[in-house]
Amino acid sequence: MLKPQQITVLGATGSIGLSTLDVIARHPERYRAFALTGFARLEELRVLCLRFAPRYAVVPEEGAARRLEDELRAAGLTTRVLAGGEGLCEVAAHPEVDAVMAAIVGAAGLRPTLAAVEAGKKVLLANKEALVMSGALFMQAVRRSGAQLLPIDSEHNAIFQCLPAAYGNGLSAVGVRRILLTASGGPFRETPAVELAEVTPAQACAHPNWSMGRKISVDSASMMNKGLELIEACWLFDARPAQVEVVVHPQSVIHSLVDYVDGSVLAQLGNPDMRTPIAHALAWPERIDSGVAPLDLFAIARLDFQAPDHARFPCLRLAREAAEAGSSAPAMLNAANEVAVAAFLDGRVRFPEIASIIEEVLQGEPIVTIDDLETVLHVDGQARARAEAWLRRHDR
Repeated sequence: MLKPQQITVLGATGSIGLSTLDVIARHPERYRAFALTGFARLEELRVLCLRFAPRYAVVPEEGAARRLEDELRAAGLTTRVLAGGEGLCEVAAHPEVDAVMAAIVGAAGLRPTLAAVEAGKKVLLANKEALVMSGALFMQAVRRSGAQLLPIDSEHNAIFQCLPAAYGNGLSAVGVRRILLTASGGPFRETPAVELAEVTPAQACAHPNWSMGRKISVDSASMMNKGLELIEACWLFDARPAQVEVVVHPQSVIHSLVDYVDGSVLAQLGNPDMRTPIAHALAWPERIDSGVAPLDLFAIARLDFQAPDHARFPCLRLAREAAEAGSSAPAMLNAANEVAVAAFLDGRVRFPEIASIIEEVLQGEPIVTIDDLETVLHVDGQARARAEAWLRRHDR
């Protein structure tokens, strides 16, 4: 009997992390949680450690690490608790790890995800920002190390499933005309534009189809999430921005489509549950039970599609412009968005001002060539500083 694969879950207490652990728990003969990491919800991380007994856990700082390790020791566990960014990179690149679920939200996930790639791991990429920020550097590291990169975002996982195995030779070489990236449209798809200035963080986080964390829920409401996914798709599938079209599909049943030159359009369908792409990537090229209910087409009854409203959702336009500009523009876009979304969640700015902050950063910061990780981090810092300056000027 084969030994269970050792899985590091970066961001174990978030929605993707918890869904990953649900799939792992369904297949104890195949998978074992090797390391679990958490940032703010440390009590939830402690409970997960008690349940899954990982070899390692990682928390933000040393004091919290000592406390958690003492608590786990008292419960009879031998889990070693590490702290900070170095700890994250250690469990991502550990020689005994077979696969890494990269589910830390935002720029904070870049270093440990890249560490997993450079160590040649099977990387299940849920942290789209890592690829958005570092683009060419990230993909060069994948090719250099021989890491296996499998997309977890439901849209990119759907595209992966609809492409032939040889898509790495180029989309035109395998007859692909377009990638059709579906979007639910979020909670404000039909909200009158004049009312968007008054929407609350609670309303923005109330996604009609998906259960997600607060930051990604706001990104979905602004459609920045789809913009980041557009950039990610370009890197994952070696596509030009013009080859990726966003299609609003409110039911979130078709997760994305691939349009071929012969007129065929292949789509991947499923209930909106992240355990499906997680199980697909964990077991690929095999298939395993994810715990997701079968799709009932008779209950769904209809599937609707419409073009995105760029006037209502300027973040999508800004993301496409950043994708077309290339170089450091996507990293600046991501940094400005993270600052703006945090400010919106804190009640410092109104919903439409998220796009205003991002646009000022993109117009004010010079676009530079990304040659190394230090440049990525410098660009990220400069963009955040300019976004914070906007907040100081407009503080209410």
